[in-house]
Amino acid sequence: MKIKYELLKEEKNSKARLGKIITKYGEFETPMFMPVGTEATVKTLSVEELKAINSGIILSNTYHLWLRPGEDVVNKAGGLHEFMKWNGPILTDSGGYQVFSLAKPKDITEEGVKFKNHLNGDTLFLTPEKSIEIQNKLDSDIAMSFDECPPASADHDYMEKSVKRTIRWAKRGKEVHNNPNQCLFGIVQGGAYEDLRKLSATETVAMDFDGYSVGGVANDGENKKMMYDAIDFSIPYLPKDKLRYLMGVGEPIDIIEGVMRGIDIFDCVSPTRLARHGHALTKYGKINIKNSKYKEDFSPLTDTCDCYTCKMGYSKAYIRHLIVANETLGARLLSIHNIRFLIHLTEELREAIKNDNITEYKEQFIKDYYGSYEKAYGEYNETINK
Repeated sequence: MKIKYELLKEEKNSKARLGKIITKYGEFETPMFMPVGTEATVKTLSVEELKAINSGIILSNTYHLWLRPGEDVVNKAGGLHEFMKWNGPILTDSGGYQVFSLAKPKDITEEGVKFKNHLNGDTLFLTPEKSIEIQNKLDSDIAMSFDECPPASADHDYMEKSVKRTIRWAKRGKEVHNNPNQCLFGIVQGGAYEDLRKLSATETVAMDFDGYSVGGVANDGENKKMMYDAIDFSIPYLPKDKLRYLMGVGEPIDIIEGVMRGIDIFDCVSPTRLARHGHALTKYGKINIKNSKYKEDFSPLTDTCDCYTCKMGYSKAYIRHLIVANETLGARLLSIHNIRFLIHLTEELREAIKNDNITEYKEQFIKDYYGSYEKAYGEYNETINK
């Protein structure tokens, strides 16, 4: 059964959408934050813990699973769901982002991309067809087209050539996609250039994918204005009856702004990465639990969170001790909390859409979490909030 999307409501003061994803695992409301399980695991967490914090779709990484254990091993295991024992929807990325971080510009050709295996230095070659073949075997619920993700700082000439190549690659990938139970999403690129976003979106939508992603954001050389412009320049050309996915975005204000611009689903490695470095997301901002002021702070991370870490009353002092002592439990407890924080954020955004008060919600969130618009948006505050 392919995933289906149903638009339930549009918020009257913005482009925010309340939707429903219908899957063989159940129904899930959007907007949604998706935890990232790069190598068929969300770092340090079990699938039971992911279910307990109300995770819906989770991600796995095509590039990493291609290298180990290999798509054939996963396929023999019965696909990703059986391999990792996740009874819920899975999205696999195309592997493109990792490939392009390893490749040199001269190694990107019409046929595909040559790059070095980061594990052993072997020369590898990834094409749109190979990316789709791997994802077919992984048997995820949503596969992503293979695209080039150029730096946001790329000039218009390079970006135009890249966009046109990505369009051709999307066509090639779609032609070989042969998993009847798997959705295939197209990716809109074009940096912060309005004409290129329009070109990419209209050409990609013309191929009639099952859903669409706004790509090329949250990468090198990009600022918040460029990110929001990229969304604004793409959304008008995307169909209302299909999912819209903003790739690699996990900063709370960016999720809020993305939702208000019409995005449905988000993913990012940030909550677990922050956790491993001792950072916790709280209603009143991000804190560094390693700070000495928490050494004798026996209160929980927050008294308003319903995650396991907070409900059990694990104190800041104890979690700080675990992190400082490099004990894995510290990263686990913070990962549970941080992922739950972002999932809860999208749950609150859904309520705000239902109540048509998302603007008021954003203003209160900024006041509580960031303290000011300047801290939320940085130097681009005035440009973004004219």
